[in-house]
Amino acid sequence: MKALITMAIGFVFGSVLIASQAFEWARIQEIFYFESFHMFGLILSAIGAAAISLIVIKRFNIKSIEGNDIVLISKSSRKLGNVIGGLSYGVGLGLTGACAGPVFILIGLHWSIGLIVFLGAVIGTIVYGLLKEKIPE
Repeated sequence: MKALITMAIGFVFGSVLIASQAFEWARIQEIFYFESFHMFGLILSAIGAAAISLIVIKRFNIKSIEGNDIVLISKSSRKLGNVIGGLSYGVGLGLTGACAGPVFILIGLHWSIGLIVFLGAVIGTIVYGLLKEKIPE
């Protein structure tokens, strides 16, 4: 049952990304040139939805799908790691013109750039796993 719920949520999320054109390289490029409010509005609405969701979860003590308490854990900020991660993500975004978030949409639409983004994400994950302990706090 959990798998079906997860797949349904993923399907709805993917549909929203497609409908909002969040995977389009032209829309992503507009962010960097400040040409359109479209993607900024999408990002701000996502932040607003997340904030409202967190307030509702806390206020009504909503449980996870497994019935456990949802606990928000504060994490220490790794400034150097955030800078390196942000720069590498930004360079990848700029080079490919594709966001890593909807990578499966790109692959599903048979856009060859999706495979490149997927490969970059896998390599980045492996590199992070190997270097995680060496990155200073």
